[in-house]
Amino acid sequence: MSSKPPPPRPAPRLYLATPVVDDPASLVAELPGVLAAADVAAVLLRLKETDQRTMISRIKALAPPVQKAGAALLVDGHAELVARGGADGAHLTGLAALEEAAPSLKPDRIAGVGGLTTRHDSMSAGEMGADYVLFGEPDARGQRPSSQAIAERLDWWAELFEPPCIGFAASLEEASDFAASGADFVLVGEFIWTDPRGPKAALIEADAAIKKAHATASEELASQGPVSEDPAGREHG
Repeated sequence: MSSKPPPPRPAPRLYLATPVVDDPASLVAELPGVLAAADVAAVLLRLKETDQRTMISRIKALAPPVQKAGAALLVDGHAELVARGGADGAHLTGLAALEEAAPSLKPDRIAGVGGLTTRHDSMSAGEMGADYVLFGEPDARGQRPSSQAIAERLDWWAELFEPPCIGFAASLEEASDFAASGADFVLVGEFIWTDPRGPKAALIEADAAIKKAHATASEELASQGPVSEDPAGREHG
């Protein structure tokens, strides 16, 4: 019997990071139109640091328009505020943060993680039950790996492990590259909100770019014909 090629990977979806939110009023008004324009799976809420009560009220203001659009709302850090604010989960930085927050989030809410500098850290995150791993975000000093290094890490993860992987794209070009490299989701943020055409137009363009890059990569893979599949399959991180 000839081995069947693996099923085609679904097209990546967008993960939209907000600007740092102080007063949420303008974002509450703008988000419904922005989210309706493209295929956005989740929104990452970046909160300005202040007292917990104020941050909870900001989460409560933004959760309904995001969830009504069919997207999940994740809070950047602050796992302790997720349930009280009505969010769907938290994005955590580093294994220690994931280990601390996971018991309060799982299994009802999403626990995603970034800040994974090595492959070993990435595998450890999968073993700890992370719902996704993020590659390519800037560190505390604003430094990040090269686009090529991020793409290689995404490709490595996508071939071997089950939890979704996300590429942090700082530009439209990176969004395309990461979609072609195995990312299940592409995180976009600053270049969307600073686009002179407005975030809606920028998000539409990013959505089209990642879908096109994925389709092209899938066609190239299909043209190579059936491949022998590792009998072990993808590992469950």
